[in-house]
Amino acid sequence: MSTACVKPRGISSAARRAVAVAFLLSTILNGGTAAAAPSASASPRGLPADAVLARLISEALAARPELAKAEAVVRAEKERIPQAAALPDPMVQVGIQNDGFTSIEIGRMDTSFVSLMASQTMPWPGRRGLRRDIATLGSVEATTQVERARISTEADVRRAYLDLLLVRDRVALLDRLDAIWRQSSEVARIVYETGKGPQSDVLRAQLELRRLGQRRIALQGEEKARLLTLNRLSGHPLDEPIETTTHIRDLGAPSAQVGRFSADRALTESPELRAARTEVARAGKSVELAQGGYYPDVTVGAGFMFRGQLPPMWLVTVGAPVPLWGGDKQDRALNEGRAREGAARSDVTTLEQMVRLRSEERRSVFSTLVRTIDGYDHGLLAESEATATSTLNQYTVGKVPFASVLEANAGLIADHEGYLEAVAAAHRILIDEAEISLGATAMPNAAGGGSAMPGTGPSSMGGSAPPASTGGGSSLGGSGSSGGSGAGM
Repeated sequence: MSTACVKPRGISSAARRAVAVAFLLSTILNGGTAAAAPSASASPRGLPADAVLARLISEALAARPELAKAEAVVRAEKERIPQAAALPDPMVQVGIQNDGFTSIEIGRMDTSFVSLMASQTMPWPGRRGLRRDIATLGSVEATTQVERARISTEADVRRAYLDLLLVRDRVALLDRLDAIWRQSSEVARIVYETGKGPQSDVLRAQLELRRLGQRRIALQGEEKARLLTLNRLSGHPLDEPIETTTHIRDLGAPSAQVGRFSADRALTESPELRAARTEVARAGKSVELAQGGYYPDVTVGAGFMFRGQLPPMWLVTVGAPVPLWGGDKQDRALNEGRAREGAARSDVTTLEQMVRLRSEERRSVFSTLVRTIDGYDHGLLAESEATATSTLNQYTVGKVPFASVLEANAGLIADHEGYLEAVAAAHRILIDEAEISLGATAMPNAAGGGSAMPGTGPSSMGGSAPPASTGGGSSLGGSGSSGGSGAGM
């Protein structure tokens, strides 16, 4: 580009153009989060009421194979209850006793006969009831897995939907960034044509526009991945589009939900903790059953012997095993039961500590995020926008270099992107709390990165690693994944 054929323009004309551009910059960013914008009311489970989300959750609960598996296990466990309480099958025997090998002597010899015998083993009193109780508790424990599958299914859908909203809002933010850079490029061109700035400023602005094109490709791929995840969860064709109307930037700080975090509630409602307490009860019943192992089951039998022309004979028997090897069997079984009961109690203590810890972690991180979002809403975003506008005006009149415009624009977008991530992270933590997740909660990097220079290092808009939050999430420059908390420790 050359200035030889360009008619110089007065600096006052450039200044007037810069004022118009600055006004346009403010208009472009008006689609973002305003400092005094009202926030949507968040659900206790995270995210506000949304018809699309409600439909996806309902469909996921109906279609999730993991949930169907858990329900099938419950049905199987219930079928074990009558089996555990049933009597042993009776024994029936048919036989013949004969004197000699040359002929059948039934009717001629007293000791020759055809016999029909039946016997029934009767468990020691109370043993069948204990076995029924143990099987019933197994069914109860399986039911907690159904509850866990339901809670986690809803949480997984909410997280996937939140990630989809976040990536789409990042696309919208990228559109605003594109408009900002086009206006900055136009200002750089005006300054260059008036001979007040170097050609490198124009080239640098064009370079940033090309970089935005690369970031847009990455975001489109990430949005596709979010759709695949959400469609899989809800049982839809993987490539089916999902229309959304909710925006992360409109959710605001869910500060009213701070009281939602309750370790006592989590201790009461945790499926894992209920399952562990049920296992303690099962282990206790197993100890009682082992203690009864010293008392033998009794087998009662009766028989009829047919002797032809001779009078018939009959037989009644009562038998029981002798605990001759009790030191290797009954004693060991009792010791095993007590050891397992102790292990189950230790599991309950561990889970109680973990559930309380995770709930308090989430409360702490959530409170920090609420304060962070409040800082964005009450000054930071407005000051960042004012700084970007002022820097562009000062560059137009030659008071600052174009590098300052680069830095101010990068800071403005990084602040808006940090705001989106902070709001998303707060709702993600609400989802984790409703799920009573046992996954660790780290403080996400949502404090903003306003000083990052485009092209000189990682920034929230330029390809940084995903923040360390429970739900994950990627930056605008790369792809990441949502890692739901799950139920494991």
